[in-house]
Amino acid sequence: MKKKTAASLVSALAATTLALTACAAGGTTAGGGGGGGRDDLAGLTGEIGAKDFSEQYILAYITSQLLNAYGANTTANTSVVGSANVRAALESDEFLGYWEYTGTSWITYNGNTAPVVGEAEQFAATKEADAANGIAWLDPAPFNNTYAFAIRSDKAAELGVSSLSDIAGLPVEEQTFCIESEFSTRDDGWPGLKAAYGIDVPDANVALLDTGVIYTTTAEGQVCNFGEVFATDGRISALDLAVMEDDQAFFPVYQGGFTLKQSTLDEYPAIADVIAMVSPLLTTEVMQQLNSLADVDGEDPEDIAANWLAEQGLI
Repeated sequence: MKKKTAASLVSALAATTLALTACAAGGTTAGGGGGGGRDDLAGLTGEIGAKDFSEQYILAYITSQLLNAYGANTTANTSVVGSANVRAALESDEFLGYWEYTGTSWITYNGNTAPVVGEAEQFAATKEADAANGIAWLDPAPFNNTYAFAIRSDKAAELGVSSLSDIAGLPVEEQTFCIESEFSTRDDGWPGLKAAYGIDVPDANVALLDTGVIYTTTAEGQVCNFGEVFATDGRISALDLAVMEDDQAFFPVYQGGFTLKQSTLDEYPAIADVIAMVSPLLTTEVMQQLNSLADVDGEDPEDIAANWLAEQGLI
């Protein structure tokens, strides 16, 4: 965990004081019409899991802190590495729950080779598939952490591009790309993208780079105009990059939703009401901002969660 700054400690203390004051008064949160009373989740204990990157850490802390504000006694576990291990921890009851992505569950855990077109359709299919595994999906958040291509905002304006379909119409010398090595061979990556959008460029126009380097290299604009990114990454806004619209809906949907065992939800149905207070607020833009605080500004994810929940009037 990163070292907490004095300012973040003060913010976290203020948030804690606010929560304790509300508990002492027997009240509910400012926006908690659907959450019920502050003891709705009394007796609920366990760990909220997270995959090993900042977005997941922030979501785990947001969830744990919010559940605890309604009587639960949970902690966030950010020490497990790998998506498959986090899923296994849920299945074995090591984790109470965690935030998953529809595309990951549909393709990786449920063994499907092709995504379902449409955000709502993909969620419904994933929820149904996981129900057979005894895993429940609560209503999802709006954010979609899928693949995307980004370009410097000023360069996008210069070239007059806003969608992936626009790229094929550019002069070949402007169709330059930075991508990851894994993305270069995936069916839902570079080969499929070129076919879907009619992009035909020589190999010299494509640079294979590490994930983190792609963002800064794209922002510099010397090696490539278009960089492969993840849609909720905080570096997109921090570096003033513009995301190209996937107007052919080529990329799978990776919408975020809180998952837990159906048996846990049956025992504590109020979990759904409490999570529903926060899910609609977690848009792609909000996740970019929160992720930027961690990945660009170096703030502690636990503090980011506490401060954001306090700003929303939820704790």
